[in-house]
Amino acid sequence: MRYRPPQPKGSKFITPEGAKRLKDELDHLWRVLRPQVTQAVQEAAAQGDRSENAEYIYGKRQLREIDRRVRFLRQRLDGMVVVDQPPSDPRRVFFGAWVTVEDDNGDEVEYRIVGPDEFDAAPRYISMDSPLGRALLRKGIDDEVKVEVPGGTKMYVVVDVRYGGGSEGDRG
Repeated sequence: MRYRPPQPKGSKFITPEGAKRLKDELDHLWRVLRPQVTQAVQEAAAQGDRSENAEYIYGKRQLREIDRRVRFLRQRLDGMVVVDQPPSDPRRVFFGAWVTVEDDNGDEVEYRIVGPDEFDAAPRYISMDSPLGRALLRKGIDDEVKVEVPGGTKMYVVVDVRYGGGSEGDRG
């Protein structure tokens, strides 16, 4: 077996939408996909010689991948903190905030600070564990943020912070 260095644990915070998405995925894998694949493997096994049966071999591989994802989702959801209330200081950037930043060129972009399990759910969602996400946390309007990017350093100014509601980019 190949050595894999331990992955750093992602933050345990998640939005209600993100938690629902993970639970829906777990439910679909366990109640729909796994029974279908199990049935296909049983049918392939009934055809005889399993050593050269591509459907059987592929089905078993699929089952291992499904089981691995199910274990991951169950472990991840266990102990997750669903954040559904704004922070005590809504003028600062915390988890779940919609943050508008302006770069050196005067271009404004709005991001939502989310957990590492949901930054891919919608455009402009960024993980609180990402360099920009970490730099923005606890900042307020007019605060400057410096972020190391592959091309050097990028400067941003926080223009707006808000909680709740969606954005035009929020298509979860």
